[in-house]
Amino acid sequence: MQRLVAIAALILLTTSGAALAQEQSTPNKQSAPKANQPAQSDAGSPGPKKPTWDTFHGQLNAQKYSPLKQITADNVGQLKKVWEYHTGDVSDGSGKRPATVWSATPIFANDTLYIGTPFYRIIALNPATGEKKWSFDTHAKLEALTQPALKSRGVAYWQADEPKPDKACQKIVYIGTMDAKLYAVDADTGKQCSNFADDGVLNVDQWNTINNKWPLSLLQPPTVVGDHLIFGWAGKDWVYEQAPPGTLFSVNARTGKREWTFHALSPEMQKKSGTANVWTAISADPELGLVYVPVSSPSPNYWGGNRKKDVPLGTSTTALDVDTGEVVWSRQWVHHDVWDYDINAAPTLMDITVDGEQIPALIQSTKMGFLFVVNRKTGEDVWPIEERPVPQGDGSVKGDKLSPTQPFPTKPKPLLDQSEKPNIWKLADAVSGGQCSRLWDKLEYRGMYTPPTTKGEGAMAFPDSAGGVQWGGVAFNPATQTAYVNTSRLVQYIKLYKREAYDKADSGSGNESGFSPQKGSPYGMRLKVARNWLGMPCWEPPYGELVALDMHTGDVKWRRPVGASQQYGFFMPESWGSPTIGGPATTAGGVVFIGASMDSKVRAYSAKTGKELWSDQTEAPVVANPTVYKYKGREYVAFVSGGNTILKDQVGDQVVVYALPK
Repeated sequence: MQRLVAIAALILLTTSGAALAQEQSTPNKQSAPKANQPAQSDAGSPGPKKPTWDTFHGQLNAQKYSPLKQITADNVGQLKKVWEYHTGDVSDGSGKRPATVWSATPIFANDTLYIGTPFYRIIALNPATGEKKWSFDTHAKLEALTQPALKSRGVAYWQADEPKPDKACQKIVYIGTMDAKLYAVDADTGKQCSNFADDGVLNVDQWNTINNKWPLSLLQPPTVVGDHLIFGWAGKDWVYEQAPPGTLFSVNARTGKREWTFHALSPEMQKKSGTANVWTAISADPELGLVYVPVSSPSPNYWGGNRKKDVPLGTSTTALDVDTGEVVWSRQWVHHDVWDYDINAAPTLMDITVDGEQIPALIQSTKMGFLFVVNRKTGEDVWPIEERPVPQGDGSVKGDKLSPTQPFPTKPKPLLDQSEKPNIWKLADAVSGGQCSRLWDKLEYRGMYTPPTTKGEGAMAFPDSAGGVQWGGVAFNPATQTAYVNTSRLVQYIKLYKREAYDKADSGSGNESGFSPQKGSPYGMRLKVARNWLGMPCWEPPYGELVALDMHTGDVKWRRPVGASQQYGFFMPESWGSPTIGGPATTAGGVVFIGASMDSKVRAYSAKTGKELWSDQTEAPVVANPTVYKYKGREYVAFVSGGNTILKDQVGDQVVVYALPK
């Protein structure tokens, strides 16, 4: 039984790649919708007219939806593995090479399945057999320059409107590296595109000129909108007060020439702070000429005395003109963020009918468990979003100025109840002789926005940077107007230390947990997971759920625990669920596919009822979004089984693909 305790390990879910922040002073402004912009995928509205899965979230609108119907809720139980492929690009971190974290969505385009690996290689596979067509090696440094592990979320794909068959690089695959290089490779041959930047390589770090303490790591593939490649970058969290200020770049897909740069921080704030970067995917509506950018929080993450002035674009969803990068509208979801609540997923674009009115909307998932729904043309509320008073500091942290209010959506309801301390798990409390109860008594919690403190064991963080919804985002079926989202319930606690006390207390850090200095600020920080000495979580399950939402009303259709917690070979009851990383995909066949859980399984659920219909065991936790595609008349679903040491100490290099028997 103690082995279950291992759940706690997963609960170490203190966001790894997660967290980077940023801010800016660019004023919000409104602008008229733009003319059509060519795109690789279908745009926002009703849904794709043809099956498309050529970008990180399947389509540019991030719906992760396929209109395919060959695999249905009635026959998905017959699904069989038709091929698997092992890249060889994997490390468990036991040697000199850092561990790998692999969250790459397979891209289906050009009758090929393209994979990007955490060793920064591109592999082109036959989508029916898994046979390798070609591979390309960037020979990037395999060093954890900005992250605790080698990471990749895969590749991007572009093609000319009318590709010329005898000319190279009419179709291109792109991959970024941790040392800030972006490579462009011919999609047919795997050879570098010499006309792109410097013989096929763009050094993005040439634009890293302020507080450049680390390279601008390109772990998230660009978003391709017409001939624009649009991308942000990742860096280090919690280490510095002043860090590279957040930027988003657009470069020409053919040449690599920079077209525009979006700055999330004002010139004044760029010097004092940093981050507020865009480290995750973005979505786009080519018909409106807009891209929708999830912006993270500014540095340092847990103290904001260096940024008392408004930072309006920090922790926001910001709509930009795709041709100029100018701000069209922006909504800030956390004012003066001192909780590391980065906006961490591309908003999902959807046309919904509410009270008889059709609305071009988007839904923004968050680490807080809130889902914000606004009109994607204007940024205005679909359902009211209210400014409500939130707790203020206890006086122990000096030099900061907290926001008196924060935005609260009225619909959909929060995915978890953050208004009061979660109940203590009696089993964990009993076997630890009341350790959990004693910890609960020492943690301050006045609701989710309880500020960090130097007192006692600190402030409870529920949820914190690892909780709520991660970068997998929300899937949406436009035919049924139903949204699907997985969420994690994790309790952490945060304590600030004055500099001298921090230097004495610092005992090191784990993977996104433990101590971190916030150098330059008056406070270092410590973040821990609330568990007993056996490693058991101190709060009641479930630890992760899958939720279906009616987007006509904003109400929950169904919710259920998702996956199972597992360690050392022992599976916990599925009623407990599992923390999750990675998102769902849904289809017109009435199925929701998802991996994401600690038990390394992939599953299919009924989109209508939430009933589990099928599962299979893979090599490691599937922390990437699934891909659904059709090739030569057969429907396939593909998963990357790569693992993430935040979730569990198990890594993999497996691409695994399923279909119905012939």
